Amino acid sequence: MISTILLKLQKLGLRLFQAVEGLIGYAFRGFSNPFYSLGALAFYFFYIIVGTGIYLFIFYDPSIKGSYDTVQYLTRDQWYLGGIMRSFHRYASDALVLTMVLHILREFVLGRYRGARWFAWVTGYPALMLIFPSGLIGYWLVWDTLGQFIAVRSTEWLDWLPIFSEPSARNFLTNASVSDLFFRLILIGHIALSVFVFVALLMHVKNISRAMTSPPRNLAIGTLLFLLILSLLEPAASQARADLSIVPGIINIDWFYMFLYPLMDLWSLGGAWALVIVTSLLLLLLPWLPPQRDQPVAKVLLEKCSGCNLCVVDCPYEAIVLQPRSDGHPSYVREAVVVEDNCVGCGICTGACPFSRPPRGGETLTTGIDIPSRDIQHLHSASVQALAALRAEIKVLVYGCDHGAVLDNLGVHGAAAVSLPCTAALPASFIGYMLRHGADGIFLTGCRMGDCYNRLGNIWVEQRLALDFKHRPHLPRWVPPQRIGHYWAGPGDKARLVKAIERFQQELRDFSDNNGPKAENGDSQ
Repeated sequence: MISTILLKLQKLGLRLFQAVEGLIGYAFRGFSNPFYSLGALAFYFFYIIVGTGIYLFIFYDPSIKGSYDTVQYLTRDQWYLGGIMRSFHRYASDALVLTMVLHILREFVLGRYRGARWFAWVTGYPALMLIFPSGLIGYWLVWDTLGQFIAVRSTEWLDWLPIFSEPSARNFLTNASVSDLFFRLILIGHIALSVFVFVALLMHVKNISRAMTSPPRNLAIGTLLFLLILSLLEPAASQARADLSIVPGIINIDWFYMFLYPLMDLWSLGGAWALVIVTSLLLLLLPWLPPQRDQPVAKVLLEKCSGCNLCVVDCPYEAIVLQPRSDGHPSYVREAVVVEDNCVGCGICTGACPFSRPPRGGETLTTGIDIPSRDIQHLHSASVQALAALRAEIKVLVYGCDHGAVLDNLGVHGAAAVSLPCTAALPASFIGYMLRHGADGIFLTGCRMGDCYNRLGNIWVEQRLALDFKHRPHLPRWVPPQRIGHYWAGPGDKARLVKAIERFQQELRDFSDNNGPKAENGDSQ
């Protein structure tokens, strides 16, 4: 029941995200697509908030009168810098909430929250929850009618809980009941909550290798320019000065932070608490709803592990570490060890291992690290069978991943597909092997660039294919680059993928006509 509901929600959400991302993708390619860098953008907006907040703090007077006056001074008299800083602070705060919510929704529809990914999910939600009180206190510090409304309504909401001996809302009955000390305390609270948010964000990326904590340069510059234009066209402004002797009339709320307040009036204070508590519990328990089968994890085959560190470098999830040798090997001093709690079973480590190679001569298949459920023997068998089934002049073997464009029933004459947990799980040596054993070309596909389900897969694939041979393990040097093609395609890009494969087949025909038949049945590298 639960799994059926979640699956339907994920399918619907995935279609919506893909439609929007596809449109944006025409203007923003790869990592420049904002939807592929939502987490990095959230960090970026947090940096902007901290930087502008420090500037505002220099001028801010934490007192019942000075709070409003100093903010007004920055907004009106120092509009050219202080006003822009305030607007940046305001709009970056809204953007932080937006990007974090979109990030959570996107990870949900992509299914990237279960198994070993539970830690990032569970630590990300508290970061979002801490942002709301920090932002509300920020509005409170302005001490205009909006800040007055937030102060009174928030304390009334807190008073609904039986945790205070006396209602805290009584502190806002009259202007005399609010002291300068109170503003100093909430300023400290505002800063402290921001520190806690930063700690939560660091915990969120703790188990992620090469975590993107800043967006690509062009996206960062574009975002900054957008905030500047918005700040100049629609600068943040205060509402009337707070006055506890009167009830504020019409106030303009920030819906990103204050969406609960109208619900308190439409429902009740208890209803708002119920919404927050139930939503929080559901989101925190989501990685285990329903319980998941044990996920396959990588296994080190020590007799073939040299401790070279390549699997450690390429692993996206800090799931492999090097430790002193446990078998007393005479030549190797270190060995790879899998941190099973962090492993997602992507197989990238197998593709990174220099011992991962098909049989040559009388040798058997070897590798130093493998995924038992889909090992290198399975890859070899699937590749040989797929190639043997082709009956065409030009034979193309397509390697893709389980999370990109669907490879079942590809519908391209002369092309057969083999799917892996991640395309980067394919050892580069297999490309040369299959070319020498009947394939005219190898075509690689997988998730859209910048949107790899396993974060770094298509990056490693392109680096292994690069002609500079700097990334190990690399493509065998004898392989003609004309016999290798690739096109990164998401789940909704199958039609484009088919066209790309057909173009590649035509390029192979042209190449064969100009260079003669390829060599076959030699030893692989």
